[in-house]
Amino acid sequence: MKTIMAKSFQDLSSKRQFHWTAKVSNEEEEQEVALKDPSPKPSSDINRNEQGKTENIKSSTLNAIHENKTEDNQLKQESASASATRRKLQTIAVARLKSVLTSLGRNRGNLQQGLGTRVVGTLFGHRRGHVHFAFQKDSTSQPAFLVELATPISGLVREMASGLVRIALECDKEEEKKATRLTDEPIWRTYCNGKKCGFANRRECGPKELQILKAVEPISMGAGVLPGNGGEESADSGEIMYMRAKFERVIGSRDSEAFYMMNPDSNGAPELSVYLLRV
Repeated sequence: MKTIMAKSFQDLSSKRQFHWTAKVSNEEEEQEVALKDPSPKPSSDINRNEQGKTENIKSSTLNAIHENKTEDNQLKQESASASATRRKLQTIAVARLKSVLTSLGRNRGNLQQGLGTRVVGTLFGHRRGHVHFAFQKDSTSQPAFLVELATPISGLVREMASGLVRIALECDKEEEKKATRLTDEPIWRTYCNGKKCGFANRRECGPKELQILKAVEPISMGAGVLPGNGGEESADSGEIMYMRAKFERVIGSRDSEAFYMMNPDSNGAPELSVYLLRV
């Protein structure tokens, strides 16, 4: 009995050893085959890998698009700022050009309306009225300087009949006020041969003054009387006395000018001289 059991145990153990050896040998063979000829991976693993790659590509593409958009926005902002700066500079340049053109236009207008070295001077007024002095660039131009003196024209005629006449017009120099042309000053103190004769006021050339200047326009030099309006004689009506001549204009400085009546024969001192002074 013991012998039979021992024998059966040996057979069983030998069978188990055989099976284990065979299993080990089979696993080794499978490993060698797998190393020599690896079998393809399952489709589920491939799909996962492909999805992962696709997601990586998508994410990298989205990042690239986002970076491109950011760069485009930066370029747009820089372009907008550059264009705004360019427009601002253009606006400043245009404004400066306009100011220069405006100042040139004003200077040109002043030159056109201003006086030269030879001017036409006209002294006129009603018999019972005040003296008016008008200086023109030529006989057809608008007066560049027109003042009304407080002196009656009859008194000035008597002064001129007695000899030489010197009329000085003075105005105050104000440091704070912007400097203007001397002929643009509005109020003047008047002196005739050294005697104070009240004040003179600068006037604009109105219809009456323009009518008188048009009437004496053909006259280059001389004195006379123009007919009045035929109504009742008053300070602003009746006959108009006038004297017309050419004057030489001399600019001493910014604050002084002189007008000397030119004699036809060029001999002797001028019968009438007008001085403009800013003191």
